[in-house]
Amino acid sequence: MSAFAIVFLLYLRSEALPVSKLQQTTQMYDVHGDLIDSMRNGQNRQTVPLSDMSNYVVEATLATEDRSFYSHFGFDLKGIARAAYVNLQHMSKVQGAGTITQQLARNLYLTHERTWTRKIKETIYAVQMELHMSKDEILEQYLNQIYYGHSTYGIEAAAQLFFGKDAKDLTLSESALLAGIPKGPRYYSPYYDEKKAKERQETVLQTMVDGGYITARDADRAAREPLTYKTLEEKKQAPAPYFQDYVRNLAIDKLGITEDQYDKSGLNIYTTLDLHAQQAADEAVAATLKDRGDLQTALVAIDPRNGYVKAMVGGKSYAENQFNRALASSRQPGSSFKPFVYLTALETNRFTPVTRFKSEPTTFTYDNGRQTYTPSNFNNHYYDWIDLRTAIAKSDNIFAVHTLIDVGPENVIATVRKFGIDSPMKPLPSLALGTFPVSPLEMASAFGVFANQGTRVEPTAILRITDASGKVLYEAAPKQEQVADPNYVYVMTNLMESVFDDGGTGNRVSNLIKRPVAGKTGTTNTDAWMVGFTPELATAVWVGYDKDRNISAVESTLAAPIFAEFTERALDAVLPKLFPIPDGVANVYIDPATGKLSNSDCPNSRMEAFVKGTEPTEYCTQRTTSTDNVKPVKPKGNSSWWNDLKRWWND
Repeated sequence: MSAFAIVFLLYLRSEALPVSKLQQTTQMYDVHGDLIDSMRNGQNRQTVPLSDMSNYVVEATLATEDRSFYSHFGFDLKGIARAAYVNLQHMSKVQGAGTITQQLARNLYLTHERTWTRKIKETIYAVQMELHMSKDEILEQYLNQIYYGHSTYGIEAAAQLFFGKDAKDLTLSESALLAGIPKGPRYYSPYYDEKKAKERQETVLQTMVDGGYITARDADRAAREPLTYKTLEEKKQAPAPYFQDYVRNLAIDKLGITEDQYDKSGLNIYTTLDLHAQQAADEAVAATLKDRGDLQTALVAIDPRNGYVKAMVGGKSYAENQFNRALASSRQPGSSFKPFVYLTALETNRFTPVTRFKSEPTTFTYDNGRQTYTPSNFNNHYYDWIDLRTAIAKSDNIFAVHTLIDVGPENVIATVRKFGIDSPMKPLPSLALGTFPVSPLEMASAFGVFANQGTRVEPTAILRITDASGKVLYEAAPKQEQVADPNYVYVMTNLMESVFDDGGTGNRVSNLIKRPVAGKTGTTNTDAWMVGFTPELATAVWVGYDKDRNISAVESTLAAPIFAEFTERALDAVLPKLFPIPDGVANVYIDPATGKLSNSDCPNSRMEAFVKGTEPTEYCTQRTTSTDNVKPVKPKGNSSWWNDLKRWWND
């Protein structure tokens, strides 16, 4: 008989344990390691090591469930004999004798049917677990999967649910109460019947005294300790729901994670989201679009230095509509597309900041003269002769189309492709005015190239995925590429700062932004955009309607305040920084009326940034009469970069 037992044990030791039927909760974390959400499919389940559980809860559980846990080999012969006698008396399975190991085996591998066959299998699996695992490993798994009611599994989730604290911080009184619940969650939960829960707690405390875990004095003190239960709240919507959907789709569609694996295998997904930035985005959207009916929005914010997606809003209400507009390549960017046109012109050395065109009604010919295109400015407002800075600040359409035709639309498309915009485009004059749809994610990432001195970093949402045991299944390695000359990128950035100056299309929110910022507005009949950036954050905001419905004049201004409010809130802990000036840039004073170097004859001079070698060489020798109908926009702090720095510091 002994030989048979030894052979049987060796056989069990050689056999692998069955695949667990227990679903484990996939958890998603933000860039700082803070929990975003547990994808629990209706279950509240969190796993922690035994070392992160209070000794009191461990001892209370052992005293209540299995006092001989550390001395038996998976089953308790005395308990089995006692239970068998009772069951034979009743001629049915009315009493169990399950050890902690047997309970764990049943929960992991079997059903809860009351049959002798199941009991035999349970005992065999329990012995096999004892052969494959240490006692502490078994106890840890048990405490992480035991049911405490209210769809809550495991001591960590229970501690958070009932007391709002970690399992390692549970007191003796709290531990005894929780240890008593699994015997009958519907009866002993304080949320159902606090009196019964208290009586059960006192029973557990006495059991701990009987088992030698605590003294009678400890038990009396714990029983008298008042308990404060956390209010049982309805499940709130988890943070960043649109971002969570985006991450799920990336993991399944791009990284080879199966849906079953994602939902049930206990993955840990470490993302780039910043919960602080996400909250700022949600609140900026809610405040600006309150009482705006069916008006929708999207916001994407990216750290241009590493490509991390820091915040994502795909609509005004996820509960009402789960369509993620942040990823939809269906909205025209309008004038927010123009910086790519102008950068192309700068890089091909065809333009400088003082290049001038006449802002007036113009018909352009293309396709070898076979076709014409006649754009117009907003409200048919024209500015006569203007330079590039004024054209950007005022969002002049005539200047933009002049530029596109001069540099060639194919070259502009090549530029945006390098910047990461893949949406379909055609080489037509209307391209200059952003008539080909793009997504907010594409725009935020592309403007991040400006903020990162011409280096594009692939947008990244998932940093790392590990399985339940900590094995790394995926680790991000985003591509980086220098796609534009840093000198020309800085000049373009400096020009885009004018959008927020007096007379610029973003001036209405300049008082909300207390740091250097550059960007571009964009408006079509159906879309309003504000795409901008600081050295640390590039953000695209879109506002409009889902259906083919025009936006009003007031609605067309709402993207900018969302951008401004979000940017300030998201960066409230970051000191303002100037955009770094590359060595290949020269700052000189010019006369806006002539584009020449200024002197005493040119009192309205402004500082302008040029790539070295492209700055003007002639001086304004006499004050010429300007034909401009509008005063050229001056960049903030037109005296020097040092004055810029002092002004931002004082703000």
